[in-house]
Amino acid sequence: MANTTFNGPVRSVNGFQDISISATTGAVTVDATFGATTSVTNLTTTNLVFTDQNHPTTAAINATATATAAQVATGYITSTSAAATTITLPTGTLLGAAIGAAKGTVLDLYIDNTGGANTVTIAVATNGILSSAAADTPGSFGDLTVASGVTGLARFTIMFSSATAYVFTRTA
Repeated sequence: MANTTFNGPVRSVNGFQDISISATTGAVTVDATFGATTSVTNLTTTNLVFTDQNHPTTAAINATATATAAQVATGYITSTSAAATTITLPTGTLLGAAIGAAKGTVLDLYIDNTGGANTVTIAVATNGILSSAAADTPGSFGDLTVASGVTGLARFTIMFSSATAYVFTRTA
């Protein structure tokens, strides 16, 4: 079949599959399936970042601690602590390895302190630095505290300058 270009939505009841066919054996290999649950089995593109804004997996940190790379990789951390809590991010090396980071990888990290009774403060670790926007305007981009209660939500962006170093900014 030739290439086909559509103008408008393409719909399917049973999803879509991207396949490749071996030139020598004719064997069909499914490279990716797109549907209610999307999976990619053979991805060779570099610097491609997938963002899941639904956060089916979250992490809870309810006392002062260093977050693990796996906790940060979920993209959503909750805190319900009654005491002031500081969450230190993992090193750039650990976080980069956990998410397969390369220069240009971006990860949004949401901190949900709506169930907490005190502030949560975020701290960066080795190979993590505050962005120039955060350093220049500490009251907004550099605000590393998350209030408790109904306004206790914050979004931070982690941008990798290499596989082992990141720049950290508050973006909401």
